[in-house]
Amino acid sequence: MIELRELVLGDASAVQRIYSAESVRYLGRAAMDSREAAEFVTAAVASAKRDPRTLYTLGLTVDGDLLGVVKLHLVRPVAAVSYILRSDAWGQGYATEGVRKALALGLGHLRLPEIHARHHPDNRASGRVLLKAGFNFTGVRANFLTYAIRPPQATADTTPPRL
Repeated sequence: MIELRELVLGDASAVQRIYSAESVRYLGRAAMDSREAAEFVTAAVASAKRDPRTLYTLGLTVDGDLLGVVKLHLVRPVAAVSYILRSDAWGQGYATEGVRKALALGLGHLRLPEIHARHHPDNRASGRVLLKAGFNFTGVRANFLTYAIRPPQATADTTPPRL
């Protein structure tokens, strides 16, 4: 079963494997070393305790195995989602499902009016993830392909809900 969960301090080695050289190829950064991974997880744990919370850094697990990280950024110019998976988990639908779960949190529970995403133009797989998750392509900005999604419009049903 695919789930999103809060990161815990013991996740540092798994996060380091997720942020491998192959996985970060289009992110403009180097692979994470063990120190960076520990700092990343420590920051994620601290961020989860902030009130108001402005960043959700969530672990994507499949049957308990931490395969990726999905972030929901609430205070950029607009809310945004980002994601990364271990390379051995690519092509199995995990990123799409993780993004869908982040959208349910953002558009549903948090009632955000819109969420954006972007990817490097050479990372076509990431574009497919966003489209399958329901995003609409919005253009190119700063050499990245950009996308947005809004919550579905409420129906015009005026029948009062049953209490």
